[in-house]
Amino acid sequence: MPELPEVETVARGLRAVLPGRRILSVRLGKTDFIEDPAALEQCLPGCRITAVRRHGKFLVLDLDPGRTDDGRPSLLIHLGMTGQLVVRPSEAPAMPHTHVFLALDDGRELRYTDIRRFGRMRIVQDGEHESTLGELGLDPLEATEKEFSAKLRGRRARIKALLLDQHVLRGMGNIYTDESLWRAHIHPARLGSTLKLAELRNLYRAVRAVLLEAIRLRGSSVSDYVDSDGQRGEFQLRHRVYQRTGKKCFRCGTKIRRAIVAGRGTHFCPRCQCPPRKSKNLSS
Repeated sequence: MPELPEVETVARGLRAVLPGRRILSVRLGKTDFIEDPAALEQCLPGCRITAVRRHGKFLVLDLDPGRTDDGRPSLLIHLGMTGQLVVRPSEAPAMPHTHVFLALDDGRELRYTDIRRFGRMRIVQDGEHESTLGELGLDPLEATEKEFSAKLRGRRARIKALLLDQHVLRGMGNIYTDESLWRAHIHPARLGSTLKLAELRNLYRAVRAVLLEAIRLRGSSVSDYVDSDGQRGEFQLRHRVYQRTGKKCFRCGTKIRRAIVAGRGTHFCPRCQCPPRKSKNLSS
């Protein structure tokens, strides 16, 4: 599933081409992932895209309908597991499983493709953003070290679960949680309450460094993810633990192990990331 770096990469790509463009028409295929498809067909034509931004793992396209009585709606998009959002010339052949076509006033189309249709799309009106997105946690790229540490310190939950909890940190997912914990030398089964201030400082710096490097390399293409130009990312070439079960740790040479932590497949080095006493029997 696309995580913060992938969504940020897509947002930056769209931000370079969409603001100022007007949506002329909407064409829909399968709509089971769209909340109220009729609202898209009725609301979007004639709207000008004023901004593209990321909120956690969500893409938000802010709109100006040009009518003072209609407020300022936004198009909210979650890419799910296999969603792709690209801008293409209107005459370009459409990829299979393309379900949304937004015709733009420059002759191009914004297209949404999703093989498994686990994504989400809906129109959000003024004042509905918080109720729609829920009370999400801090953005790890915007949080200060003090805010980050305060969210995790003293929590009686495993650090892997805390980093994945969107009410704690919005945007983190399995890939970047495993990579950050490896870089910070912290075992994923450690409880937040057992982390010392120095460890939290190291984790904060590791999370930021991993996310920023992944954004610079345009995300991790381990499955269907591509950026807004249809290009694959390159950060998967820099993974140090994720999906490297049985391969040697880049730091110490110990074989990377895989276990289930917080209900998720988790990759770690059993030597560099010393396990808490009760977790030494984690199966590979």
